[in-house]
Parts: sequence; C-alpha cells; structure tokens
Amino acid sequence: IKVDDFVFRLRATSTARPRARRACAASSPRSSATMGGFTRVGFAPLVLFLALCDYTSGYSGLLGVKVASVRTGSTVELGSELQAATASGQRVVCVFGTYPADFNAIEYAQRVKHYLPKLRERGVGKVFFVVNGQAEAATKLAELVDLDQSDVELLADPDGVAGRAFGVSRGWRPDDGELSPYIKLFGMLFGLGAWATLPAVLGGYIGNPFVAQPWIVDALSQGQRAGRWPNNALELDTSGAVVVNKFAELPLVGGWPRRPLELATLRLQNMMDISIKNWDALRPEDQHLKVLTQLGGCLILGAGGETILDYKDPGICAVLNFENALNKLDAAKA
Repeated sequence: IKVDDFVFRLRATSTARPRARRACAASSPRSSATMGGFTRVGFAPLVLFLALCDYTSGYSGLLGVKVASVRTGSTVELGSELQAATASGQRVVCVFGTYPADFNAIEYAQRVKHYLPKLRERGVGKVFFVVNGQAEAATKLAELVDLDQSDVELLADPDGVAGRAFGVSRGWRPDDGELSPYIKLFGMLFGLGAWATLPAVLGGYIGNPFVAQPWIVDALSQGQRAGRWPNNALELDTSGAVVVNKFAELPLVGGWPRRPLELATLRLQNMMDISIKNWDALRPEDQHLKVLTQLGGCLILGAGGETILDYKDPGICAVLNFENALNKLDAAKA
C-alpha cells in the first residue's frame, strides 16, 4: 500500500467512527440502518476484532524464542515459559536486560532486588530476567548486586534475540557493519539513537522533588557494604543498616523524595566497581558485540496473560521506574 493510500484510509476510518456513533445513537434498537458505512450487524465483528487485538497475550511475540536457563543450563522457550506461568494464575514480570556490564542491566538488577517483595505482594509469582550474555556473566552480575537467584529466573541470551523479539531499541546505526559497535555506543551516550539518555543522566544529578525511588539508597548501601567507591554517601551501623544519609543533609533539597546527586553517586559506584572493575567477566563476547547498543525493557503480564505493562528503554540509564510498575499492578484487576 502506498503511503498516500494508507493516510487516506486512516483518515477515512477516523472520520467514519464518529458518524457511526451518531447514527447508532439515532437508530432504534431494532433498526438495521446503515451507520457510517456499516450496518449494526456488520459493525459488531469489527468491534469484536478490535477488542481481541487489545487482549492479545503479551507473550505471543515471544513464542518460539529460545534462551538458556542459568539455573538448569537447559534451553527453554521464553514465550512458553511466560504462557505456563500465567496459565497457573500468576502475574509475571519479565525484564529484558542489556549486556551485564551495562548501566541498564545493572540498574534493572538492583531495582528488581529492591522491589521483589512489593511485586510479590501484588500477586507476581514469577520474575524472569533475560541478560544479553552467557550464563556465567549473568550469574556474576547477580552476585555483585546480591540478587537472589532462587527468587528470580535468570535467562542467558548472548545474542539478544529475546529483546529484539520483544521490540526493544537496537540503538544507533544497528545495521551499519562498517562502524565499530564501541563507536556506536559512544554516540548513544550523547543521545544518538537513544534520545532519553541525556535527560536520564542529568536527572541523576538534579534529583526529583516529587517521586521517590527508595531502591537507590538500598543499592548504595549494598555497594558500600561490598567496598565499592564512592563509599562515604551513607553511614552504616555494624549490621549494615543505614543510620545517616548524607544527601538528606543537603540544604533546601535534602527533604526531596529523590535527592540531587544520589542516583548519580550510585551510577558512579556501578561504573567504577561493577562495570569497569569486572569488565572481562561481564562484557559481551566478540561475536556478540552488536548487543552493545541494544537497549532493554520490561513486560508485566496479568494472570490471564493480558499485558499490564509494556516498557521499552528509550535510552541508556532510562530504565523502567518500578514505582510506576507498582501503580500499574495496583490499577489492574488481580
């Protein structure tokens, strides 16, 4: 179909619907009069079709996609795993991570660790975490952030097939075989092919006076206990609990739900002592370097397989805010 034809048909459809509604309101219940080009009998199948499109199971595009279970070492079909979990009456979260040394994968792991109890409270029975790396790299990432692998099903996908099937962004110039993936990644740090990168990075410095993200302090304290630098943002007691948050002592902004520099400090910690320090263990293999630019996302399914949340990262550091995910789960019927 030519573009002009498509636009014409789209406009025709959009103008036909109001006419159809007006005609429907004006017609008697037993009338079969034409309504904007449709009879009442002919219009019903279209309404049913649109309703079925809205209800299409969120895992349908992932059927046949194969990944490796880190726990068992066996190959599994991701869509079938999601289907089986929802068929048992559970809500399901599936995180599509990036390569293990990436900011997005690290933050997703830290957020899942913090929010797992709250997800359970809202009926989430199964959490899948797809990592664009080998099983050893996925395990290393989980160990670094203290993510309990008995609570989360880690899945290894070195080539990033599952994420692409889900529809995540492939980043800047993904099909350019001449340009080094590392140069592409460098360009993405400035927003090329990843428009939300700079706003997300700047937001870590500026803070947020409206929306709290308690996972940040949780991740910072875990990093300090592990000996990561910077290691002076919090004061911990002998049990490792936070007794003083120095960002809360900042004048004027210390009372903000998300304080300035708090998230930026965590990201510095992640970059220095997770990503760079463990680069050899977490980096993608040479034959899978195209995943360097691939972003991630998150899918949340209801107990009937319906989509509650479908999120694709729009940039580096621009991962899902799990406070929004909790709100979506609360709003959806259990």
